[in-house]
Order: sequence, then C-alpha cells, then structure tokens
Amino acid sequence: MKKFAALLLALVMVLSLAACGEKNPPAGSASASGSTGGDEAKVYNVVYLVNGNLGDKSFFDSAEAGLAQLKADGRIEYRTIEMGGLDEDKPKWKDTLYEVSESGEYDVIICGTYQMPDFLKEVADQYPDQKYVIFDDNTYAGQSANVMNITYRQNDMGYLMGIYAATLTTDTSIEKINEDAVIGFVGGVDSPVINDFLIGYIEGAQSVNPDIKIDVRYTNDYVDTAIAKEYGLSMINDNKCDIIWGVAGNSGNGAAEAAYETGKAYFLGVDSDQELTLSSDLAAITLTSGLKNIGNSLIWFFDELDAGRTYFGQEVSLGLAEGGVGIVTDKNFATYASDDLKAAISAAEEAIKNGELTVDSALAEGGPDLAVQLRTEVQP
Repeated sequence: MKKFAALLLALVMVLSLAACGEKNPPAGSASASGSTGGDEAKVYNVVYLVNGNLGDKSFFDSAEAGLAQLKADGRIEYRTIEMGGLDEDKPKWKDTLYEVSESGEYDVIICGTYQMPDFLKEVADQYPDQKYVIFDDNTYAGQSANVMNITYRQNDMGYLMGIYAATLTTDTSIEKINEDAVIGFVGGVDSPVINDFLIGYIEGAQSVNPDIKIDVRYTNDYVDTAIAKEYGLSMINDNKCDIIWGVAGNSGNGAAEAAYETGKAYFLGVDSDQELTLSSDLAAITLTSGLKNIGNSLIWFFDELDAGRTYFGQEVSLGLAEGGVGIVTDKNFATYASDDLKAAISAAEEAIKNGELTVDSALAEGGPDLAVQLRTEVQP
C-alpha cells in the first residue's frame, strides 16, 4: 500500500511539472517573447499625439484609422490625444510629450509631421528608454536611438501620377482636354522632398510620351493659395496646360481654383484623397490624388515589431510594396481612366513593387542635380 501511495505521489508530481512547463515556455519561444503573433502575442500600449485635431480627412485621420484597425485586430490598446493645431497650442505639444513619456505607460509614443521634430528630439533625449515613432518627417533621423522616422517614397507615387496625367492630356474626347501634350506641377518649396514627387512625375509622364512638356513652378509656401492660383492661370492660359498636380499643401489648392475658374483644366491632389477634402466644385475637377498611406505604414510598423524587426534610431522609407504610398483609384479616377490606362498603372505599380522598375529619387546621391536637369528639359 505504501508503494502504491508513493507511485501515485510521483505521478502527481510529474503531471504538475508538465503542466507548469506548458504555462511557462522557455525564454525565446513564441509565447514567451510575444514576437510572432498567436494567442499569446504581445498587445502593445500606444499613445497617439495629434498636433491638431481629428477630422482632417488627411494624415491625422489616416493614422487614427490604422491604429483603430490594429486595436480591432487585438494587437494594440491605444489612446489618442488631440492637442490642437493653433500657434497657441504649441506649448501643449511639448508638455504632452513630456507627460506621456514621464508616465512610463506606453510601449510606443506616435506623432507625425514636420511641426513635431524639435519637440520630439528634446523629449526623446530625456527619456532614452521610451520608444517613439514619427511619421512623414526625417529632420533628426538617426540622431536618437529610441526614435524611428517613417518617410514615404513619393517618387514611386509620382511615377503613377505622371502616367495618368500624360495619358489623359491628349485625350480630346474628355471635356476640357486639348490636343497639346502639356501638364503642370505646382510644388511648394524647391527642396529634395518636393522634387522627389517631381522626378517620379516627369519619369512616369515620359514613359507615356517622351516629348511631353511639364510646366514646373514653386510657390515657396504651403499655406497661401494666391500664388498657386496665379501660376495655374498662367499655365492654363499661356501654355495650354490642362492637368495640374498641386504638391504644395494647402497652397497648391490655388491651382485647383484656377482650373475650375477657367473651365479649361483638371487638378490632381496629393497626400490624401482631395476629392473628400475640397469643395464640391473643386472636387468635381480633381481627377485623382497621390496618397501617403499613414495608417498602412503604422500597421506595417507593428507587423515588423511582431516579427522581431525594429528600426529605432533609423529612417525607414516606405513605397508601393509596403503600402506606404499609392493613388486614388475610385470616383473620378474610375470615371475618366480607360481600361487601358488602368491596366498601365497597375502594370507600373507591380513593376515597381517587384523591382523590375526603379524610379529615380531626388533624395538619392545626385538627385538634386537630376531634378534640375529634368525640369529644365521638360519646361514648355
């Protein structure tokens, strides 16, 4: 009887140890690390700081949509703090960065755009163990080991926009289109990032028509629409330009006003779907928009994090392959583009994704000189 009891006790101990082994996998296993997904994958605690307000139908809303999708998928818990976008709100931006960093609550703090890097650099250097992501800015890329900069390959997007504009500009079956192969580009500051859009636009257009002319002008401003409208009127009336891409923030929308008021041209939007942000009159003449897909890029970031790949202390530029950029393909695009044009854009997108086609970049070595050379060659 004593032998039986001893054997029974030994069996219970073995089963208990086995059960403990299941609940506590060795370090480095999928369940222990939470890096490969599955039921035990880590759920990250995230805070998203908006240096403005949601409802912009642009970058802020796109980021929010990506985070909402991650939450719906059970991958993150997150809090969004809208800090306001006026000049008097700016002290709050830095104060809020300090507050959420000091709390130690969050695995990742996310913010975006060109207005935030000075504040982020100061705070991130004070909290080296806190991780940060800033999208659409590379001001201090690589200078803080705990900050990841996400930028976007606007040259890839520009290539598709160039194909679209160059194909439509001589299709006189479309109202407002004349027979002259002339399109326009209204950029903001004459800078590498703006010229990255431009190089893609020129190369995409030349892939359709090597002799196409592109009227290129810069507002040197991202707010005032008056100068872009003036440029747009000159492009349309003097050079018979019938499609203009505005790449100058709100300033570029002046070119849309010129296109509408003359009744002789169309507009192309940038960064977000501008058919959703412009007035109904201007939206009606906006054929498509080049997109920076902020939400997709944040999903990509967490995909990489779960896979054990981190990029803190680095700049990562996302293109078509990663879903970081694209173009609007519904609404006016679908109405005006022929099946052949849609197929051509899809083919170019696939070629860029798989590496068969490389679009030059103004951000690469020699890129600034290339931008000057190309815009000089195509000027009407």
